[in-house]
Amino acid sequence: MQQRVPAVYARQSVDKPDSISVESQIDFCKYELRGCAFKQYCDKGYSGKNTDRPQFQQLIRDIEQGFIHTVVVYKLDRISRSILDFSNLMEFFQKHDVQFVSSTEKFDTSTPMGRAMLNICIVFAQLERETIQKRVSDAYYSRSRKGLRMGGKPPFGFTLEPITIEGIHTKRLSLCPEEVPLVNQIFSMYCRPQTTYGDITRHFSQEGIIFRGKELSRPTLAQMLKNPVYVRADKQVYEFFKEYGTTIVNSKEDFTGVNGCYLYQGQETKENKLHNLKGQMLVLAPHEGIVPAEIWLQCRTKLLKNRKIYSSSKAIHTWLAGKIKCGNCGYALVSIHNSSGKHYLRCAKRLDNKSCDGCGKIPTAQAEQFVYLEMVKKMLEVRLYGIESILQKRSQQYGELHAQLDVVEQQIEALLSAICSPDTTLYSYINTKIQELDEKKQQIWEKMIETAPEQITSQQITQAGDIIENWRESSFEEKRAAVDILIHRVLATDQHTEIIWKI
Repeated sequence: MQQRVPAVYARQSVDKPDSISVESQIDFCKYELRGCAFKQYCDKGYSGKNTDRPQFQQLIRDIEQGFIHTVVVYKLDRISRSILDFSNLMEFFQKHDVQFVSSTEKFDTSTPMGRAMLNICIVFAQLERETIQKRVSDAYYSRSRKGLRMGGKPPFGFTLEPITIEGIHTKRLSLCPEEVPLVNQIFSMYCRPQTTYGDITRHFSQEGIIFRGKELSRPTLAQMLKNPVYVRADKQVYEFFKEYGTTIVNSKEDFTGVNGCYLYQGQETKENKLHNLKGQMLVLAPHEGIVPAEIWLQCRTKLLKNRKIYSSSKAIHTWLAGKIKCGNCGYALVSIHNSSGKHYLRCAKRLDNKSCDGCGKIPTAQAEQFVYLEMVKKMLEVRLYGIESILQKRSQQYGELHAQLDVVEQQIEALLSAICSPDTTLYSYINTKIQELDEKKQQIWEKMIETAPEQITSQQITQAGDIIENWRESSFEEKRAAVDILIHRVLATDQHTEIIWKI
């Protein structure tokens, strides 16, 4: 049996001058061990807000296998900033007879007093993290109330130009002459009672008009029509938002029919700001609006009255519903029967406005049979290499991307924190920097979607395997459950089918 050894764990969220490096943390911990051999675990670029860190998870696995008898850290917040996580860790350490040592705080977890002191300190560690979050949040809302732009790409119809508001260097939206006519055309079309999203997207697709490199999609169109950034806000607009319970920063007299508006997420409201206006915050923006208030209000009122229509075939005709997408455009494939009663998969975008060539002729039963056989092969692969091995590899890939994402988010938080600083020279580039980081964050997210383990457990994979082994006897919902466990999405045409797996 392998002899148990001490472990040294070090973590650093962001590499900056005022933070202690993992190398320095390890040197402090070595002193506690007085020259004893030890095993080293380091997580660089990971936050302490949770325990989803590759090396920390490896430490947990080594403790479970009986390789570790003591865990030494520079400071207890290196291992966790969460009260719940830390409490669970202490129970875990006690269960496996592992001592915990903090080199700077001198805790002895073998005594009740030592354990009590540890819990008190972790309370303050979490309080510190929540205080930082509150300060960032307060800075965001302070900046919002002044009508300052919060970063990100300018909406279609606008470009960005520098401006100074109350001594703060920021940017405001400026009209884009080439795009403004298209914005007005969209609102003019939609304010007609019978015009639908499909009518508008189909029109621009047939005309070959591209919106910043892409065809106009229904989700993008919906966001545009709901966004008050476009309206020339007058007193009617003020009354509209007031009626729906929106918090309005400016007085009614300020709504003169010239400026657009910013709609910010309410401080106590978690619902989407464009779907539920109650409790959100409306501020007059420094830029000029595009759409006359009367037309914008007609469109917004129409949107509020509309009911979302769900396809009745979505989860009835095939257990692949929601997972199988068009291999040409990425839109959902829906199973529709023809006059003879046979079911075929059809592209939703093709059905909507014919702006996609479609997926070709794919019998639903054929697609289901293909996916089923591929799931059988995947389960054979799982048995060959082992569930834990496959999950560990997937988790490692995801962890690396998560580390990159965490660093980007830390950088965004640092920029928002700088808003509170008296150093006004920072404001000239904050918006640009946030925009760059936001684009980088989106790129990482897209990669994470492809590799996300989505907290799949070995029990879930075993469950999916049992369903696949008894496929003929399995119910419709059980088949959907197996697909949901194993598959992220399926891209299909009549020429090629690709499965993006979760494992």
